[in-house]
Amino acid sequence: MVRMSAPFLWHTRIRFIDTDASQRIHYTALFKHFEAAEEEFLRQFGQSFASSETGNLGFPRVHAECDISGALGFGDEIDIEVSVERVGRSSYTLHFRVLKGGHEVAQGKVVAVCMDRTTQKSHPLPPGFGHALRSAAPRH
Repeated sequence: MVRMSAPFLWHTRIRFIDTDASQRIHYTALFKHFEAAEEEFLRQFGQSFASSETGNLGFPRVHAECDISGALGFGDEIDIEVSVERVGRSSYTLHFRVLKGGHEVAQGKVVAVCMDRTTQKSHPLPPGFGHALRSAAPRH
């Protein structure tokens, strides 16, 4: 099992498709970067939204937020820190911190709920998936 002592860090770059006409990041683009960072974060635990354990389950986002506090433009290299803020019975909250040159330029949060695709109702997190998230959550 992977035990997190610090936030997971994912390195990427702002692509042209992420920008608006001014070549600065379009506000929706950071959510795509958050999702990619989340996928890599889960991969380190051997978890995936397409595993046999998640089968007929989906993980819709029920809340998403992002605050941009610095300039991000085409070609900028960024690091995204991913940390587990909360793990519940059927949902989890991830916090994202975006760094450019070591300085915070954005932060965000995403809440996902585990849902049975057939019933469209919440479902407990799969045991391995929930355990992986809990193992990465800070101890209070």
